[in-house]
Formats: sequence, structure tokens, C-alpha cells
Amino acid sequence: MEHHLLHICLQSLKDNNNPPSLQALASLRSLIINPNTSDSTIYSILETLTHSLQLSTNSLTTHHHILKLLTDLASHRTHLSSQILNSIHSSSLLFTESTQIAAESLTSLASFSNSDQNKIGDQLYISLCFASTSASARLRLLRNGERLGIGTHMLFTVFLGFTKDPYPYVRKASLDGLLGLCKSCDLFEDISVTEGCYCRAIELLQDNEHSVRSAAIRVVCEWGQMLIAAKEGNDKIAQSNQVFVQICSMVRDMSVEVRVEAFNALGKIKLVSEDILLQTISKKVLAILKEKNSHGQCTAERFEILASSYAGAFMHGLEDEFHEVRKSACNSLRIHTILYAEFARQSLSLLMDMLNDDSMAVRLEALEALHHMATFDCLNVQEIHMHMFLGSLLDSCDLIRSTARKIFKLVKLPDLNLFRLSIHGLLQNLERYSKDEADVFSVLFFMGRSHGNFAAHIVKEVSQEIEPVLEGQLGLDSARVAAFLVLAISAPLSQNQNGQIIPPRLFSYAVTLLGRISCALSEVVDQDTLLAYLSQCSRSSTLGAEVEVESLLPVVDDVVLTRTKKDVNNPVEVPMLQTGNENSKVQPVTSCELEYLATSIVECQADELDEVMKSVNLILARVRDAWLLVQSRCTNVALRALRDCKRELAMLTSTSLESSGAMAFTLQYLQVMKLFAKIWEHAVWKIRSNETGGLEYLFGKLDMRLRELRYRYIGFSKEEELYVLELIAVACMLRLSKVEISCSPTTMKKLSAIISHIEILNDKGSIEPSNILMDAKQTVHEIESSKAGISCSLFVITKLDDFFTLKQFSLCSRVRHINAELNVPGNDSENPLHFVSGLPVAIPLDITLYNVSSENRFWLTMRMSEESTQFVFLDLNILGGCNEVKKFTFMAPFYRTPKACSFSLWISIGMECALEDCHILKHCGGPRRDLVYLFQEKEVHFVLGSEGVKGFLIFHMPRILIAFSLCFSRSWIHQLIIDLCFYLIIIAMVRA
Repeated sequence: MEHHLLHICLQSLKDNNNPPSLQALASLRSLIINPNTSDSTIYSILETLTHSLQLSTNSLTTHHHILKLLTDLASHRTHLSSQILNSIHSSSLLFTESTQIAAESLTSLASFSNSDQNKIGDQLYISLCFASTSASARLRLLRNGERLGIGTHMLFTVFLGFTKDPYPYVRKASLDGLLGLCKSCDLFEDISVTEGCYCRAIELLQDNEHSVRSAAIRVVCEWGQMLIAAKEGNDKIAQSNQVFVQICSMVRDMSVEVRVEAFNALGKIKLVSEDILLQTISKKVLAILKEKNSHGQCTAERFEILASSYAGAFMHGLEDEFHEVRKSACNSLRIHTILYAEFARQSLSLLMDMLNDDSMAVRLEALEALHHMATFDCLNVQEIHMHMFLGSLLDSCDLIRSTARKIFKLVKLPDLNLFRLSIHGLLQNLERYSKDEADVFSVLFFMGRSHGNFAAHIVKEVSQEIEPVLEGQLGLDSARVAAFLVLAISAPLSQNQNGQIIPPRLFSYAVTLLGRISCALSEVVDQDTLLAYLSQCSRSSTLGAEVEVESLLPVVDDVVLTRTKKDVNNPVEVPMLQTGNENSKVQPVTSCELEYLATSIVECQADELDEVMKSVNLILARVRDAWLLVQSRCTNVALRALRDCKRELAMLTSTSLESSGAMAFTLQYLQVMKLFAKIWEHAVWKIRSNETGGLEYLFGKLDMRLRELRYRYIGFSKEEELYVLELIAVACMLRLSKVEISCSPTTMKKLSAIISHIEILNDKGSIEPSNILMDAKQTVHEIESSKAGISCSLFVITKLDDFFTLKQFSLCSRVRHINAELNVPGNDSENPLHFVSGLPVAIPLDITLYNVSSENRFWLTMRMSEESTQFVFLDLNILGGCNEVKKFTFMAPFYRTPKACSFSLWISIGMECALEDCHILKHCGGPRRDLVYLFQEKEVHFVLGSEGVKGFLIFHMPRILIAFSLCFSRSWIHQLIIDLCFYLIIIAMVRA
């Protein structure tokens, strides 16, 4: 059958009078991609295709299909790639009069990545570029110039020349090429060359096509910064001002895309004069600019035109009708607010107005700008701003409220009235959203430390609310009272508390709320240290009223509590200070001893964490080097390097939860990259056999590992979370790229969900969209728009090969590992649990959970076989809440006891993937989404107990005897058996 199909297809190719049919070409491609096609057939196909390239009678369409088949052949039979490259090189296609055919040939050459044989001469390339009459051919040549080995200076000449092409897409490709040259190398020492490219990009700012104008803005920004770097002194500032003003002229463009690109570029210009920045937030030309121009720098008319080009630029952006533009303007304005105090003061009113914007993304971006200003101590809030500012604390979006509270942690308030308004706003936040309690308490603690006198005044004003009510009972169940107590205990830690004494009894009241307060302040101080601090301060009444505040605070380590502003979002965890077991009483410790002990433990464990993190990041750096080996087709060497990393990681020791979380994450990451390397051989290099079953197993294992990487680790920074999501997107694209595996709707839905999540994270900050995100969006669009999703598979592989280069990844944040331990006391194969057949059995379980929260949903899975699995929901609220380490005993009911003398049960704990909306399960009474399991299944052994045997005989023996009596009907034996059945039934009723 194979030879018959080959004969028909090859005859179609050899027929010079009629072009080959699409059906014949598709059949030929099916032979090429089939891994079971014999080598003789493959060589026959290669010989015929190579011969067909030399035929001048073939049409452009035929040449296109032949080159496509050769590309497929090279990708699926890598050992033939060199021969195919030589065939294309030796053919006359590169020198044919049809530049479109030549461009197709060069595109095929460029598809052979990482090969020195696909390079062509600069002369041939430039002749094809300028001789081509087809816009599509020129577009292909421009996009593949770098991959064809063309010299940088020659590419610069070609790109600059084609910026005057009549077709807009060619002009855009030329500008993109110039942008790539700017980012990839620094070979343009002649400043006149840089100025020439910069001036040409300025001309294209007035292009008729919006995509060309957008590309021109990017080139003006990047090449303009090259000019700025080449200048010195005042010339550097003048050049920076010029670039800034040129980009400002585009913020009123008719295209939304261009306006967004303009504001993105404005945020990249770091050095701008204060007068120009002030003019961008005022639509009226300022007097200071007129005064500077009075020295005759330019005519009055010319000055008015120049000043009007950037006057009110940021105001226009903030008032734009499209939220994308307003968001970009807020982001750009944030970058410049920290340069000049006057500009920050005037920009503050504009940003405060944006807090009332209809778009949540714009409000969030405005708050991020205010947080940026507060971090660099240039946020001077006035009473006129407080209404808008406090309104963010009552926003319905959790993220906006959280960002607003971060600003209150850093802001310095000038008077008591503003401080009182801020406290009132935080209490309103607490009353309306009780789930924000821990974060509100943390903010109050930081505000009390920053404004000690103000905090003491507030506590004095509300002292009647804190004091005991009727019969000496405290109203400590009130969140409002607890908030005032947090404010009270933070005031003595302030450096500016002058003579304001907090009554010692308030510290005693705070001890009764130790759990709630320590949970809120876990980022700053541990529970034992806080307890010692409260105890010491509550006993200070014996020292007299004249005691100094500093003498009350030897317990709390100042290094722990005094942190810089930049550390507020990345808190340093304080290790637990062990003072005894749970049953022991708090022993009196001298101040010096306690301070020395706390400081030594903190320093020791901090040093250990630093050493572990340093070793972990070195291992992560070696993973990237191993991936470069995978891209160089040295997969076996890469796998060996990953195994070495795993052995090196196993040699590290850890005694703290912080370092163990980082080590567990690194181990999981190594396993993920090992699977990626194996799948890469299948999907991209075609080195291993393409057996679908084995590949499906690898994909399933990779999906499970990535799901664990996403859900079992918390505390990621935004960049780290984006990195994990991009790995998931790459896995989905690899699965979609396989011809043998259909484009599953589940995979498509999952990829779309990941893209949406990445875009949401990108919207929260100034992180540029990565190539993986743009490639994934294009892949989804092409597959959805294609009638046969399989047709896009080669595109996906090519794009992955081009763009997926593993980025340098390191752990900067405190990663915590959601983990669990489960034990069945006294159970093993020799000491099984007893059960009664058909009746439920209770299984005693000792469970320990690490780093869990109330948002997580945990399920106990009990599996007797693949088809028989029972789920039991673990409600942490009922079981006692959530802590960093939580231990409890749980009696798990199992209802499906079999009719057997013994059986085994496999038990595990799974956490429901809250964000896996693309895969909803239909378990009756079980989880609705996929589970990630927190440890390997534990086997529990059961045996039918003695009572179980008796019950079995009593309840089932009558049925057996009645069936047996039928054999002796109408005899005395029959009557005897019936009587025995009645006796057994009576015994069963008595037992019941």
C-alpha cells in the first residue's frame, strides 16, 4: 500500500504538463511525517523532490509546496537535514529570475535553526531584496535576514533602505529589524549612523499606517537612548529632552495603539528636565518656559508650536476615553514622579483623580504609582486628597484594597487630623470586609510605629472603648477594640513618641488576643517574641510612671522590627523563639538574656536561609545552561547535568520551613525541566521515536508536575508566578504541536485561561509581555481560525524553536511549600484495623498540614481500586483554622467495606486546583476540579474481626440454610433446618 501510494504521488510530481494535485501532496506529506515509513521510501521522496526543484517549468505554487515538503522532511528526519540544505543551496532557485521563488527558498533555509549551512552571501541577499517586486517576498527576506547569517552592518543598510518601501508592512518589518539591531549589539560607534536612523524614525512618526507609527515610536525611543548615552554633560540632558518631546507629540494620535505605545516609551526616558515635565501636566504654556526662551533660542511662533506639542501630554493621556491609554499614562507618570519634588506634588492631584476611574485596571495602576511615590518618600498627602484615598479602602476589589493598605504602611502623615482620618478609614475597611482583618492589623502596627505620638493620642481618645464593660468583662470580641490594641502596642516602638505613655494594662488586654495579633504580624515578629514583649510591657507598672519607654522594649529585636521601605513588600521572616513546650509555663527571663537569645537564633537561621538560597540559585543557573544543551540537540548530556543538580540539591540540609520550601520547589523544577527535555526530543528535534502512547505518558506526567509547581507553592513574586505560567503555556503549545495528537479542546481552553491569567498579572505592573505570551496568543488565534487545527502544528514548533529560550530564573521571594503528613497509628500489615463487612469503618488519622490557608479546599481520597474511590472533605474551619503548621486527629469514615476477609486501602490528601476552570470534574460528593496530591499514597490494612465473623454468620447463615433445606423437602431434615433458621433470626434480632 505504501509503495502504491508513493508511486501515484511521485508520478504526479514528475508530470511536467500538469501540476501535482493537493491530494497527492497531502498524501506525500503523510508518508513523510509517519515514523513507520521505510527509509527506502523516504530516500525516493527526497530524490524526487530534489529533482523537481531543478525543473524550471514548475509554477510558483508547485515550488512552494515542494519546499514545504522538504522542510517537513528535514524536521522529521534530522539526519537528512544537511543533504536537504545542500540541495536547496545547489539548486538554481536562489539565482532564479523569480525573486518570489528565491525568497521562498531563503525562508526554507532560515527554518533550519542553529545551522551554519543556511548562511548565504551578503551580495545575494541584498540583490534579492532590491530586485523583488513582491511585497510578501521582501517581507520574508527582511524577517529572516539575521537567521540567514547576514552581517549586522549590511542588515542595517537594508532595513534603513526599506523604511521607504511603498507597502506599510514592509516599512514596519524594517523598523522592527532596526529595533532588533539596537537591542542585540553595540557595533555602531559612529554617532552619525545612529543619528541617521533616529531621524528616519522621526520622519515615520507621521506615517499613514498606525502600525508603522507604533514601530517608529519604539525605534525613536531605543535609538534615542543610544544617542543620549553617547552624549556628555548638558548635551545628555538636551538630547534626552529632545527625545522626550518627540514622543510627546504622538500622545494625541488618532490610533489607540499608537497612544499606548507613546506613553510606554515616555516611561523609558529616565532623564528629563523639570520644566518640561511640569509642562506635560499643564495644558497652558508655563511662564518658566517663556522666560527661558526669552534669550532668543527660537522665535515666539516657533516656541509656541514646540511647547504645544508636549503641553499637557500626561493630562491628555489621563483623560483619554480608552482605559488602555489611561493605564499606560499612569504607569509612565509613575516613573517620573520620583525625580522632582514639585512635579511629584502636582502629579499627586492627577493620580488621586484616577482613583475614581471606571476601570479597575486604571485604579490599580494609579495606586501602584502612589505606592511607588511612597516608597521613595515623595508622597505628601493633604486633606484634600483623603476622600479619594480612603475610598480605595472600601473598593469591592480585593487587590485594590490590598494595594491601598500597602501605601498606608509607608506614608508619612503631617498632622493628627490626617492620621485620625486614616485610622477611621481602616476601621471602616475592617467593618465592611472582615476577611481583611490580618492585613488591617498589620497596617495599623506599621502606622503606629511611624507616628508614635499620633497613635498614643488616638489610644487615649478611645480608651473608654477598650476598658472593661459591665462586671469586668472585656469587649475583646470586637474587631474595632482589637485594632485599637494593635495600635497601642505599636506606639512604644516609635522613635518619635515624646512622653506619651501607653497604660500597661492595655498590653495585658492584648495578650488575650495573642493569636489574632501574632497572625497579623507574622511577617514582622513571631508569636513567642511578641508574647514576651507584651508580658514585659504589662509588668512595667511596678517600675513607676517615670520609667522610660526604651526600658520596656528590650525583648523586641530592633533589627527585626525596623525595616527599610523597600522591605515592606518583601518581609524578612523571623524564626520562632522556643521558650518551652505547650504545657510549660512562661518562665521569667531577664531582658538581656531574652534579647541575646532572640538575636542569636534570628541571626543563625537567617544565615542558614541565605546559604541555602545562594546554593539553590546556583543550581537554578545551571538548569538554564542544561537547557542550552537541549537546544543544541545534546539532550543526553543535558539530562546528565540535571541529574547532577538533583544530587547536589540532595546534599543540602535544612532546619527551617523557609529553606525547605525553596529546596522542595527547586527539586520540583528540576523534574519539570527533565520532562521538558524528553518531550523536546519528540516534538521539536524528532530524535526519539514518535510513539503516541509514550509521548502521551510524558505529557500527562508534565501536566501533573506543572500543576504541583503552580498550586503547591505560595509566596511567589509576580515575576516568579509569570515564569511558572509561561512554562505551562509552553507545555500546552507543545501538546498542540504534535500531529499525532489532536488539538484537544481541553488543551485549547487551558491555554486560553493561562494567557488570560498572564495578561491580568501583566496589567498589575510594568512587566513587558514576553515572546511566549505573544506566540501563544497567535497560536490560539490561528488554531481557532483554521478549519483543520492540525495545519498549524509546524508553525507552533517553529515558533517554539525561535522564541522559547529558558530565561535566567532565581528565587528572590520566600517560597512556602504546601505539604502534608499522614499517619495511621498502630497500623501495618501485622496490625490491621478490624471491620465488619458491609458496615462503615472509622479510620483514625494523624494529619499535619503545612502553610495552608482557608482558601484551600482539601479532600481525603480513599482508594480501594482504580474504579472505587471515596472522597471526604476536610473542612479546616471546623477542624480549628489555619496555621503555618497545623496538626489534628481526624476519624475518616469509609463506607464501601467489601465482602472479604481482608483488604487494603490507599489514602492520600489532595488539594483542589481553584483556578482549573477548564477541567470541571463530575464526582458525586467529591471535588469539582483536579487535585494535586500532597504526599504519596499511604496503605492502610484491614481484616475481618472476630465480631465481624460472628455477625457475618448470624446474618447470612439463615439464607444459606434455607437454600440448603430445599434439597430435603417433605422430610424431618427440612423441618429441622427451618427451626434452626428461626433460632438464628431470633439471635440476630436480640443482637440488634
